[in-house]
Amino acid sequence: MVNAHPPLLAPSLLAGDHGAFRESLKKVEALGLQWIHLDIMDGHFVPNLSFGPQVLAALRPRSQLFFDTHLMLDNPHRYIEPFAKAGANLISIHVEPDYPIADTLRHIKTLGCQCGLALNPGTPAQALDPYLPHLDLVLVMSVQPGFGGQSFQSSALGKIHYFHTQRQQHGYSYRLEVDGGIDPDTAQLCLAQGADTFVAGTAFFGSTRGLAPWTPIS
Repeated sequence: MVNAHPPLLAPSLLAGDHGAFRESLKKVEALGLQWIHLDIMDGHFVPNLSFGPQVLAALRPRSQLFFDTHLMLDNPHRYIEPFAKAGANLISIHVEPDYPIADTLRHIKTLGCQCGLALNPGTPAQALDPYLPHLDLVLVMSVQPGFGGQSFQSSALGKIHYFHTQRQQHGYSYRLEVDGGIDPDTAQLCLAQGADTFVAGTAFFGSTRGLAPWTPIS
């Protein structure tokens, strides 16, 4: 398949050293990467807590990386402004909770950020259909969100293929991101189905081999 965007790697800060986030950013920057993925968890929508907008605000003056901000929250619409003001470049929200999704996507745009929409492994791809024309990014979760180090679920490949096909057929311009159990091998499987943006946590920050295993998606 011909992808609409050049592939890129977005390491997940959640897998870095929580006592030295700036050092994790330096590692990403030193490898010449452009994106960092920020997992925001509320302990309700997912059974874990991470960090809030104050962490982004502290890191923003210290890094030129693109802040790919993934809100795993029950009520993401209540937190769009704090994360936008803290320095998020792109804010992704989930389709599963009950809140005004279309209005929230518009709000993200009015605050000067790109907008994304994410779906969990148990959610059908078609749930995103009404929103696809308005998105800068579609995020396919290939594990149940909440914890790092999980194994890749191959059911994500069919969803990636679906969103890539929709993008081609309708001329949509969104990036197609995959998150969960991503390593150099599973990334290649996803790349073959049309994914172009790869979130890697444990397989990136836990590696001592640098960037070499990730080529050519870096």
